[in-house]
Amino acid sequence: MENSEVFTQNLYVDKIQSMRQTISQYILGQERMADLILTAVLADGHVLIEGVPGVAKTLTSRLIARLVDADFSRIQFTSDIMPSDVLGTNIFNQSNSQFEFHKGPAFGNIVLVDEINRAPAKTQSALFEVMEERQVTVDGIRYPMGSIYTILATQNPIEQEGTYRLPEAQMDRFLFKISVGYPSFADEVNIMKEHNTNRNFTKLEEVKPILTRSELEELRQKAQSVFIDDKMLNYIVSMVQATRTNSAIYIGASPRASIALLNASKAYALLQGRDFVIPDDIKMLAKPVLCHRITLTAEAELEGNTIDNVINNIVGKVEVPK
Repeated sequence: MENSEVFTQNLYVDKIQSMRQTISQYILGQERMADLILTAVLADGHVLIEGVPGVAKTLTSRLIARLVDADFSRIQFTSDIMPSDVLGTNIFNQSNSQFEFHKGPAFGNIVLVDEINRAPAKTQSALFEVMEERQVTVDGIRYPMGSIYTILATQNPIEQEGTYRLPEAQMDRFLFKISVGYPSFADEVNIMKEHNTNRNFTKLEEVKPILTRSELEELRQKAQSVFIDDKMLNYIVSMVQATRTNSAIYIGASPRASIALLNASKAYALLQGRDFVIPDDIKMLAKPVLCHRITLTAEAELEGNTIDNVINNIVGKVEVPK
């Protein structure tokens, strides 16, 4: 590697570390969630975040959007929201007697979709094209999204009244599903201390971008060029195929899961300051990549088995490459 390439690599490592340090100043006790969202942004993937209200899902999304100098947009899904409320609509302009397209909140760089499971099926289907194709088609006209486009969707795992189960096809479009728990006792005490001494603790107006959009695009290209050995590819495929033969699993993960685990592992390695993937990267990301892509059998659920336990069992049994 030439000196200029080494300098560029070190520069990005420093910026990534600076981003993580800034996040840790505002988000206490949720380092894993922040790392996974950053990984998804680098891997050009979408994220489904599941957790009860008040565990910093929205705050983390807003903060990361500011750090990468991205346009942030927020959509609150409700039971009566329509596709046009999300994507936009054509409005007749009387001054020139023409219809003009007015973009909806789906047009942003990082789009937070709050309580995604509250929208009816018609609105859910409207997200399919924008999540997969990074474009919107209205009245036969195609409107592309920007080169940086990530949907961060949230849902409450407890409250089910007035919600709709997300279709399997849409779930499969998410790179990760992140389950966010409560902070530890010590972290919650620190959160209380910060709020007690600084009332503006969660206000992000003064946060300055660390990465420009062009730098983020270059960093994404670097993530694609991260080295992964053939043994690691075999490790990924063995793990995904094990979900199709496990007796506790009714529907296993598809090849899209293998590709997702590949891309995520390369982005996560870069986030750790490495230009190569190691088995620990794959093991760490196996659960958020696979958990929303498999379905347990009725017998396994009756026996008290959980998806997390089954994935842990698979990860523990698949031979780690040396």
